[in-house]
Amino acid sequence: MDDLADLTAFLTVAREGGFRGAARVAGTSASRMSDAVRRLEARLGVRLLHRTTRSVAPTDAGMRLLQRLEPALGEVRAALDVVNDLRDRPAGRLRLNVPVSAARLVLPAIVPPFLQKYPEICLEVEAEDRFVDVLAEGCDAGIRYEERLEQDMVAIPIGPRVQRFAAAAAPDYLARRGRPAHPRELLDHACLRGRFSSGAMNAWEFERNGEAVKVDPKGPLIVGIGATADLAVDAAVAGSGIVYLFEDWLAPYFRRGELVPVLEPWWPSFSGPFLYFSGRQYLPAPLRAFVEFVKATPWPQPR
Repeated sequence: MDDLADLTAFLTVAREGGFRGAARVAGTSASRMSDAVRRLEARLGVRLLHRTTRSVAPTDAGMRLLQRLEPALGEVRAALDVVNDLRDRPAGRLRLNVPVSAARLVLPAIVPPFLQKYPEICLEVEAEDRFVDVLAEGCDAGIRYEERLEQDMVAIPIGPRVQRFAAAAAPDYLARRGRPAHPRELLDHACLRGRFSSGAMNAWEFERNGEAVKVDPKGPLIVGIGATADLAVDAAVAGSGIVYLFEDWLAPYFRRGELVPVLEPWWPSFSGPFLYFSGRQYLPAPLRAFVEFVKATPWPQPR
């Protein structure tokens, strides 16, 4: 079991790219993770990790061990999970990788009742908007939209089945600059833009009665998609320009009158997100419990 613990520590350090990140994932200290890797290297008689003050990376021997170790430890976890099935309630850690929008708009309605029902499960959520391989990142499952789902994964609906993108501005901005009547008129307005982590700018898409319009407006502010979107919303509330974001994200501002809809008849609809995970035969008990909970959770239909 000591060997298994040290192997798991090595895998976590290699996956996280450092001892501190691995310690956060494992819920221990960086020094203990470092000691575990040193013990493993001493027993094997080879160096497994290159260590510098800035990074940690596997050696050639470490890479070869990782290639065999990941599937082997996956089988060990699956074997232990058979025992977990015999418990009254599933226990263990469940790691999810989700976009910021899902962490904000979908999970708040699901996570509290799930944790209440399964108090022995520790749920760890990583929110980011780059496209990642959830298994390679050490996560059990992820949330993504249909166009980003991987072909060999199982996907089930989670959250609202239909969503819309919305444009909005503060009343005083529209009083000063006028209200656009067609999406192309946005080219004459101050628009608060978003940029993906890849560096690409998100185009603003609209549709009405079969007519689709895509515009690339300009403006005084560009924020990162997801993590800093609230900055664009705050700027819009302050009258700096027009923002384009999930309707549900902007809904509280509409209710308070801080923002008003712009071009609402043109807002495009799209399919809601999916929970996706590997289709392996034996799912870890915490993941299986979460999947069943999501399936049994009704989501209000759009009005």
